[in-house]
Amino acid sequence: MEPKSLETLRLGFDHIKQSPHNHGTLQLIVARPQEDQRQVQEEGILDESQGLIGDNWAARGSSKTEDGSAHPEMQINIMNSRVIDLITQEKDHWKMAGDQLFVDLNLNKDNVPPGTKLAIGEAVLEVTPMPHTGCKKFSQRFGVEALKFISTPDGRQWQFRGINARVVKSGSIKTGDQISVQSENS
Repeated sequence: MEPKSLETLRLGFDHIKQSPHNHGTLQLIVARPQEDQRQVQEEGILDESQGLIGDNWAARGSSKTEDGSAHPEMQINIMNSRVIDLITQEKDHWKMAGDQLFVDLNLNKDNVPPGTKLAIGEAVLEVTPMPHTGCKKFSQRFGVEALKFISTPDGRQWQFRGINARVVKSGSIKTGDQISVQSENS
């Protein structure tokens, strides 16, 4: 995969801004059974205590918790499918980002602030305040320019790298399901 220049990536911003605001689509489900392994799933189960069944979130733990246990506010990582498609140009490469859910939905901070509920299939997620930012692995996989792109002021406002969420209602999901933005108090 040839990394895109920052100028080329910026040309795709208008397309990203056209992402649906209230009702989008779940484009891809990816479990991470072990570090650096990815399993694309047509269907999945989101569980309040385990996150995405088959994913290693609970077992992997987090450096952001005092005891190294899994961070409850980083249970599910969600990325805008238009952003990752712009960066990779191939759906088969999306899974390398490390997120579990890829959605065609406006993830702008104003559209999905912390506390917002997202209904997908039978499950409901809640957006958490934990920022989802680019890391060394993201830069290695997609290039320094992609990391710069997601880190621009617009990239941070539109949350190009994605958002963190936690499961508040367990249920099944499948690729193609509608994802609906609900109010923070729903």
